[in-house]
Amino acid sequence: MTPLLSLSRSGALFAVAVQCFASWIPAQAASDHSRVDITGDYRYAYHQPETASEAKQHACTEALHQAVSTSAAVREHTASIVDSKLFHTLVHTLAAQHVTDRQILQQSEQGRTVYCKVKAVFEADAVERVLIAQTANGSEQVLDQNRALKILAAHEEADGTLVITYQARKRLDWLGTAYQGGLREAADVMVDFYDEQGILVRSSRHPARKSAAAGDDVMNPGEIGTLKIPKPLNAKTFRVWVVK
Repeated sequence: MTPLLSLSRSGALFAVAVQCFASWIPAQAASDHSRVDITGDYRYAYHQPETASEAKQHACTEALHQAVSTSAAVREHTASIVDSKLFHTLVHTLAAQHVTDRQILQQSEQGRTVYCKVKAVFEADAVERVLIAQTANGSEQVLDQNRALKILAAHEEADGTLVITYQARKRLDWLGTAYQGGLREAADVMVDFYDEQGILVRSSRHPARKSAAAGDDVMNPGEIGTLKIPKPLNAKTFRVWVVK
């Protein structure tokens, strides 16, 4: 005969197990609910010296950004945001850190125009956390940087010209940089222009030379250069960045 005390202990253990399992189910369900499928596509016309391979990579990256920016969670939390730089930084952070299972659904090339459509799983509950963290950090002295370049400033002049100031972090020798472990790609200044709806109008890349007009072949660490780019007529905002 089994003692009554043993039965009580067994019942208690079973009750605890059931309670723990019941508590785990909603938490797991909530976690699954916060992970949503997103899709986005992007068409991009590229120009020399950009290669077809680089253009395809850029198109797929922008397609992912488009998927994140149009997701329900991002639209809900950014409906009142008027700071386009904050919005684009939020989207790029979410795409880089809170997206998994990326898949290319469709990719094509026609002449110098490439197209990419992607699908991914997005952690929707991360939007609020990232947004709070970014607004709490305030403004930064450096707009962006990588191992080769540091973007110090970017502003629009009265005639619509975008002026970008950058600083070399490594020696950039344009006669030999292309062979220094992929440093050539890291030494480009990337510029995106967006219309009033936040849709990308044009994206371009520019070699970080000391003087674009003179075409100087060498920038030593610490040297500062400037770049002037005409803004497209339908562009309202811009983003200056470097390849990580």
